[in-house]
Amino acid sequence: MKKDIFTIGLMLFALFFGAGNLIYPPTLGIESGTAFWPAITGFIITGVGLPLLAVTAISFVKNDARELADRVHPIFGLIFTSIVYLAIAPFFGIPRASTVAYEMSVNVMVDGNSSAALFLFTSLFFILVYVFSLSPSQMVDKIGRYLTPILLLAIIALGIGSVFLLHAPLSAPAEKYSVTPFFTGFMEGYLTMDAIAALAFGIIVVKAFKERGITSRRELVKATLKAGLIAAIGLIIVYTLLGWIGTKMATAESFSNGGEVLSSTASIIFGNFGALLLGSIVLLACFSTSVGLVVASGEFFTKITKIPYKWIILITTLVSYLIANQGLNTIIGISVPVLGFLYPIVIVLVLLTFIGRLFGDATNVYRGAILSTSLISLYDVFISLGIESQQVTTIMEKLPFYTSGLGWLIPAIAGGLIGLLFSHRKQA
Repeated sequence: MKKDIFTIGLMLFALFFGAGNLIYPPTLGIESGTAFWPAITGFIITGVGLPLLAVTAISFVKNDARELADRVHPIFGLIFTSIVYLAIAPFFGIPRASTVAYEMSVNVMVDGNSSAALFLFTSLFFILVYVFSLSPSQMVDKIGRYLTPILLLAIIALGIGSVFLLHAPLSAPAEKYSVTPFFTGFMEGYLTMDAIAALAFGIIVVKAFKERGITSRRELVKATLKAGLIAAIGLIIVYTLLGWIGTKMATAESFSNGGEVLSSTASIIFGNFGALLLGSIVLLACFSTSVGLVVASGEFFTKITKIPYKWIILITTLVSYLIANQGLNTIIGISVPVLGFLYPIVIVLVLLTFIGRLFGDATNVYRGAILSTSLISLYDVFISLGIESQQVTTIMEKLPFYTSGLGWLIPAIAGGLIGLLFSHRKQA
């Protein structure tokens, strides 16, 4: 059984270790400087700890994340789960993977950012993604299986090389990390999208354990948690190394994203060949990730819409292609407010799952907590879009932890308690 847990733990690590996640820790390292350790700690809580809890939460249900969200309301379950799949697939996950592949493979050979080069690259990339998604073969599985450890070794080599070969002192933290580096890192962890993706990946882990004969709810939860810890340890090592690389590259030159940081680091430590080799590995890993996400999205939306699979994946691929051609920095900019809205809801939903027995999984508790959380998070999205009411903002700023990005916390607790009160009144 220990071997099965270890094997599934490595599989979960590979699922989370999408190449898109390579770009955020180096940026955090550059911007946090001397405040790196509290910043990376906050990042790890939301980028690693929360996905671990989300995967484990799925082991509490019989089917998938939709069943988890149905505890609020079936319509909410359908809409929220659909948004999750749209976020991790055509809107952000797949376009981000393709543009990271471009940044770290083709762009290092192009003199300056070229929209024409990006267009040609993504055209070929997504044609191949669509072809492979029509009939997913073992070839894609093998690419992911063998390239993940190779990519991991390459990152470890970069990390070790940065310790011995990059001697630049840590710079002063950027403004957003100078006051509350922990909470800023906490918010940056949202960008990995792993907690959202965990709602989709969790059922894969649960099915893997069920196929190995584990049917007891208690044993299933324990096994899922142990496998998640294995994946978490790997992710913590990777994110810390990538972030540390960023701290050492802060004064080297100006970078627009984390992909450029890693390519430049590889060139410094291993020469141009090293940068091309790393880029090639990342390219194939991104391709494997993109095919997997297209397939997962296609299967989900085919199930709920009854539209033929081939049409769903064609639409998914085309939307991903159009968004990818906006460029990596644009994708990151658009994703920030959306993930800022989704993540608090995911956090509350997952935490309620763990403490559900304390209130008998009362529907009103879920509804009260999720509604309160959604309202606060939605207003934050409006602010990021330039839609703001000064009166409402004044009220919001009085909420505890609001300036740290956690203004939804107390309203969520209050909403849950109000829901619990309504449940008791109905029973009386």
